[in-house]
Amino acid sequence: MTAIDNSELFASLGIGAAQAGSTKPNDKLLQEDFLELMVAQLKNQDPMKPMESGDFLGDIAQFGTVSGIQDLQESFASLSDSIYSNQALQAASLVDRNVLVPLDRGVLPSGGALNGVVELPTSTSQLTVSIHDGAGALVRQISLGAQAAGSPHFQWDGRLDDGSYANPGVYQVRAEAIINGETTALNPRIEASVRSVTLGGAGQGLQLELDQLGSVDFSQAKQIL
Repeated sequence: MTAIDNSELFASLGIGAAQAGSTKPNDKLLQEDFLELMVAQLKNQDPMKPMESGDFLGDIAQFGTVSGIQDLQESFASLSDSIYSNQALQAASLVDRNVLVPLDRGVLPSGGALNGVVELPTSTSQLTVSIHDGAGALVRQISLGAQAAGSPHFQWDGRLDDGSYANPGVYQVRAEAIINGETTALNPRIEASVRSVTLGGAGQGLQLELDQLGSVDFSQAKQIL
């Protein structure tokens, strides 16, 4: 069988030379292109060796797969936008509320207390929370005694060992427990006030702006108080 050149093929499909040489990237195969190529294959097949029905059905299935993937991608994009919008609404409702977030510092408000919990993976004979100032100096040590596994709460009202009160502000918080006879550092979760919500840029999620403590990812707010 004599093969026809590209110009004849495009003419048989009703495609002009200008369209064939369009600015569309030549590595992109659209649905229309797929159908045109299939029609061209049927028109120009060797009559002595017609296209097998199985091959034809395979091409149809491939076309359906390509179309289905495109539809699926559009659906996922729409779902992602919907989820993001819902998260934004949820996060906005947190403004002026308190959340528990994993931080190593907390705020002692004027006339108030610094609150938090300690993530305790197993029981301990002694749990201790230490409060340090900005320079790292110890200002108060809170003994919580024996505790079962869980999230025991702690509170510092600002009182110092001499009975006076510390100045309001940001303080470092450290926790440790005696587990199996060894002293183990633990991760505290600090109660913090949400001041605003920021929509993150590309590749970033929603950010919660905390009072005096900077920002944390929305997903880090494990509990709303």
